[in-house]
Amino acid sequence: MFTALLHSFLYAFCLSAAVASAAPGLSLSLSGADSVVDVENLSVSATLTNTGDTTMKILKDPSSILSPTFSTNTFAIDSASGSPSFVGVKVKYNPFYVVKKNREESFIVLSPGEAVTVDHALANAYNFTRSGETSYTIAPSTLFYYIDTDTNELMTLNAETTQKHTVELSGTLAIARRELKKRITYDNCSTSEQSTLVSAAAAAQSYLNNSYRYLDKNTSSTTRYTTWFGTYNSSRHAEVLSHFSNMLDHPYANYTYDCGCTEEAYAYVYADDFGIIHLCVDFWDAPLTGTDSMGGTLIHESSHFTIIAGTEDYVYGQTGAESLAESNPDEAIFNADSHEYFAENNPSLA
Repeated sequence: MFTALLHSFLYAFCLSAAVASAAPGLSLSLSGADSVVDVENLSVSATLTNTGDTTMKILKDPSSILSPTFSTNTFAIDSASGSPSFVGVKVKYNPFYVVKKNREESFIVLSPGEAVTVDHALANAYNFTRSGETSYTIAPSTLFYYIDTDTNELMTLNAETTQKHTVELSGTLAIARRELKKRITYDNCSTSEQSTLVSAAAAAQSYLNNSYRYLDKNTSSTTRYTTWFGTYNSSRHAEVLSHFSNMLDHPYANYTYDCGCTEEAYAYVYADDFGIIHLCVDFWDAPLTGTDSMGGTLIHESSHFTIIAGTEDYVYGQTGAESLAESNPDEAIFNADSHEYFAENNPSLA
């Protein structure tokens, strides 16, 4: 009897230890040509390997190497003469929403030891004119979102970079952008999508008008301001006010809306390609107003334009934006989601 109990105890202990020892792990390496003539031929292959002992369900975050469609700032590129300018897209993406929807195509699943390789063309994301013809070292972004298989919670993990890539670049160093359009137009949009965008543009304009009036009137600390932009001071307040003032100079009825994106995201823009907003699949599922709404998304995306505010995507989601406001107000006033949530004001704050 004692022996049987002992064996049962040892089996349970070993099983528990095995479960406890299960840990996620990722490694990331880059490869590509040693030399390239003309930036349109510059590409790298990124290989992500599951080095842990548990299967990982990883989100295809547009800012990671798992999403080749979006030309985001996925790589750190350096040379002796400096770094190229980032001229790619800035995307509204909400990993919590992606997990909630749980679409199969939104994830990649890697078993222990399994790897995936994704090719990235860099011409749409970077302009090498400033740094010139020289040798560049390219390193990938290492942050990944994944779902913990035990708790089903969204987690983050930084992959270990095992191999960067070095390339000699010569010839043409930047690609030409298309001419800007100066009146409302639609590209790749159905009649119903155009009708929806009329309403979305009106909602965004209403949010914008309200936000500007509020900021212009309230020149001291308020709950609404500090929740999204952090501790009040006059210089940061003036900066945020200028962002919304710049938006007022460019009404949403004058933008070009492109409905051709089929990726898991709300929308994206090229910050230096003013006036063109690309709408993706999550945009059409969003409510017209409220948190992460259509109207709010247009506020978010327009704030990215260099001539408006030049915002970044430091954090996504209301929780992240509130935390950023508390920890780093200087970044919060240049965070796109912070502008959106201030404008949506849901729940309503005074």
